[in-house]
Amino acid sequence: MRRTTKTVLLAAALSIGGVVANPAYAVASARTPEGVCGAGFHRVADSKRVVKTREGDVFGYVYLLYNRKTGYNCVTTIKTVYVGTPTYTSATLTTQTKRIKDEPVRTNSKTDGRKYKYYAGPVKLYAKGFCVKYSGTIWDTRRDAAIATGGRNSWGNCG
Repeated sequence: MRRTTKTVLLAAALSIGGVVANPAYAVASARTPEGVCGAGFHRVADSKRVVKTREGDVFGYVYLLYNRKTGYNCVTTIKTVYVGTPTYTSATLTTQTKRIKDEPVRTNSKTDGRKYKYYAGPVKLYAKGFCVKYSGTIWDTRRDAAIATGGRNSWGNCG
């Protein structure tokens, strides 16, 4: 049997079984918070915050997820406007790392930010037993005034 015939037979068998590789579906599923952060990450309470301009225009959402097995948090900012257009998009995660009596809380922070078409992140940091803050920014650099921000500026999701 020639190679072309094998390929056609394989494609036919897969389509009959309903297992057709669809690149568009793969890209779309990656644009969910779980798709960006990966296996084992799940949304936590208060895990979705709007990313909006001062005028109230919503540009997207920033999400916080947690993996119970690894103790890592994950943040991603997913655009709902300018999708497919490279615009500055960032995701930031700040975690507490140690509490020492009579000293300020020590923190670790990580940001992923540059011109993206769909989302920024994943940003992952270990935070088991500690509180976190997270934020996202979407900025159309072609229009300096169009800057959207969102997230949680206070410590939360401790544990």
